[in-house]
Amino acid sequence: MSSPPISELSDRARDIFRLVVEGYLESGQPVGSKTLASDASVNLSPASIRSVLADLEQIGLLAAPHTSAGRMPTDSGLRMFVDGMMRVAAPTAEERAAIEKRLAEPGPIEQALEQASTVLSDLSGAAGMVMVPTREARLAQFSLVNLGQGRALAVLVSEDGGVENRVVELGEAIAPSVLEQASNYITARLAGRTLADAASAMRAEIKAGKSQLDVASRDLVERGLAVWSEDAAQRPVLIIRGQAKLLDESAMGDIERIRSLLDDLENKQSVAELLDSARDADATRIFIGSENRLFALSGSSVIASPYRDREGQVVGVLGVIGPTRLNYARVVPMVDLTARSLGKLIG
Repeated sequence: MSSPPISELSDRARDIFRLVVEGYLESGQPVGSKTLASDASVNLSPASIRSVLADLEQIGLLAAPHTSAGRMPTDSGLRMFVDGMMRVAAPTAEERAAIEKRLAEPGPIEQALEQASTVLSDLSGAAGMVMVPTREARLAQFSLVNLGQGRALAVLVSEDGGVENRVVELGEAIAPSVLEQASNYITARLAGRTLADAASAMRAEIKAGKSQLDVASRDLVERGLAVWSEDAAQRPVLIIRGQAKLLDESAMGDIERIRSLLDDLENKQSVAELLDSARDADATRIFIGSENRLFALSGSSVIASPYRDREGQVVGVLGVIGPTRLNYARVVPMVDLTARSLGKLIG
């Protein structure tokens, strides 16, 4: 049964519904008629309140758990509240400062991604999630530095100034001239390209016998490319922090649901696919409980927002996941701010 639009509810039904949802989101517990009757804004008798609650339950906006006389919103009720009644609260000065401070810490972009996931978890009390950017940086320079003992350090410098290092196992001593020849060859073909594009072009050139490299240098180029390709394939598609926060005191009475959620989070590829569905969103997206197949059993909600680079291109998605009683009004702008702050760091 589909729920009626909010405009079809009477004023008193809207008021009671809003108080139930807000009370549930604040406490995580069903809200009873006695609690509602004690609210100064409610000008109804307990009997009238119970009648309104019954009507809201009948149309699928509220539910009554077996263990309580109170009511709590259904997934449909939460969706109606989020879309039509929620009053979003801007991040506090303390929250804004915490987000900007954590993301301003010096380090590679991978560290900023971890910090974004962690600060979202810390501030929301849920688990924070960040998708690793899928767009590769364009590269400017490559060099091989002899470390001795049959090893070399491969150094990649991107056009935005990022630097990444990998150790290449050579297995034998390599003359400095060979390292220099391989470095120059790769650098000449990297300019303005992604690693994947440059690697493809170099491999094709070597295979066709068009390169001027000697045997030793060709082998070194192949080893260097293999190290970077393997590393890229093993990088996580998703960074999740704060799963332990899902096991708070209120979760202990619903441990099976939380166990189901933690099992879902182990399947990072599926979670990443869910987040990826928010990539084309103009604003923060909210997935509530059974609306999404992945988290239908655990009854969890996801708040997700795409983050963009300085050119305005979407490069990833971040967000939080937690029980459906998330404080949406507070967490939605928090996620949005984190996405915008992280985007400023992406070249």
